[in-house]
Amino acid sequence: MKKLLFTINLLLLLCVTSCIEDGFTTSSSDVLEFSSDTISFDTVFTDETTAQKRFLIYNRHKKQLNIESMTITSRYEGAKFIFNVDGRSGEEFHNIELRGEDSIYVFVKVHIDANEKNPPFDVYGDLSCITNGVKQNVVLFAAGQNAVTLRDMHITKDTEFDTQRPYRIMDSLVVEKGATLTIPAGVSLYFHDKAKMKVEGTLKALGSKDKFIHLRADRLDKVVGGIPFELMASQWNGVFIGKDSYDNEMQYVNMRGTSSGVVVDSCGNLEQRKLHLFNSILHNSSSSVLNAKHVWIDAEGCEFSDSHFGVVDLTGGIFNFKNCTFANYYLFDAITHPILYINYVLPDDKKEAPLMSARFDNSIIYGNASSISIGDLTGSDVLVRYCLMREKGEDDDNFQNCIWGADPHYYTIREEYIFDYRVKDKSDARGKGSKELTPENARFDMFGLDRMANDSIDIGAYVWTPEPKEEEEKK
Repeated sequence: MKKLLFTINLLLLLCVTSCIEDGFTTSSSDVLEFSSDTISFDTVFTDETTAQKRFLIYNRHKKQLNIESMTITSRYEGAKFIFNVDGRSGEEFHNIELRGEDSIYVFVKVHIDANEKNPPFDVYGDLSCITNGVKQNVVLFAAGQNAVTLRDMHITKDTEFDTQRPYRIMDSLVVEKGATLTIPAGVSLYFHDKAKMKVEGTLKALGSKDKFIHLRADRLDKVVGGIPFELMASQWNGVFIGKDSYDNEMQYVNMRGTSSGVVVDSCGNLEQRKLHLFNSILHNSSSSVLNAKHVWIDAEGCEFSDSHFGVVDLTGGIFNFKNCTFANYYLFDAITHPILYINYVLPDDKKEAPLMSARFDNSIIYGNASSISIGDLTGSDVLVRYCLMREKGEDDDNFQNCIWGADPHYYTIREEYIFDYRVKDKSDARGKGSKELTPENARFDMFGLDRMANDSIDIGAYVWTPEPKEEEEKK
């Protein structure tokens, strides 16, 4: 029995001694491995601490590694990087034990102080680890961006925004009655969660081909992996045009990521135009990208795309849409309405508001939903002319020279988060439009391409261009 106990104790001693001797590797060739050598925060608004980015540190060896020191530093004065290791935050750690064939998470965030710079500026930092005398770095990168921050801002007199910096709307931007807000070409407005613009006066958003105006959410980072928040709907509220607001202009505007889109309040006055949309994009809303009742709206060369309800929802009023694309491949929920949802086109004993008088010309109405809510427009003042639709049908007094049962062949690939509503070489929209129904101001699309360059014009917001060679080779 004593011999057996001695043998067991000896084995335990040898095991413990072996564990102690083999516990840590001290070889300079045994170092750490990182899930990424660069951690990028993309664009970061100044005076704000970012959400955390994370990465992994691996020990690929059988023995333990002792990380003698882990420090984080900034190469840019006015920027501070903060990291968290195993639930502890700080700027410096020592003697972190990492077991063999194991890993630990590291979380990093950054705060950049405001300064006088207008364009985005690069900020670099380093997370350094010393293991077995070997120093290894992970590069940290952010693009700092100063912005004009507006909180509960009321425009009470004619105002033009400055072009030097973007604007960040934290809650509401209100254009009061009698005032005009001019947004010049190249200005971007970033809206915080649930923020909105309300126009009781007049909005003049006057972008250009080379300098679009951007109305979007202020989340500039990624949802997960390489998917940006920019793809998400419901990030901010939208633009609301009030009952007594007229002569609003949105030219070369790219608006996206809303819960309500552009909402134009009913006025009953059809003698004065409420809104003119030109070569603009209204994209990605959890309701509709455009909702208007009993008003006058004109639109040329515009893209209306991707929403939970009808992409464009119109009731009564005067509407003229020329050379537009209406598309719906909404990503975040089932689509519940036709792409073009029109109401009150025929008399209704329950209503006294003006009936709809509408023209939809040279336009594509196509996507993962039916095209138009009302199939029989007989007796109405609604004309759909030279339009491409998925459904099979026949022309009549209201549907004239339409392309039925056709496919525009967008570049859009929903599964890969690509929402590009230009058309490919095999598109049925090529050369099927009417020059006579294209107004002179719609001659050039938002890329500056001439619709009149050929004998016949292309249907939709975009002039067809030949596919790149690499696209042809994939066919």
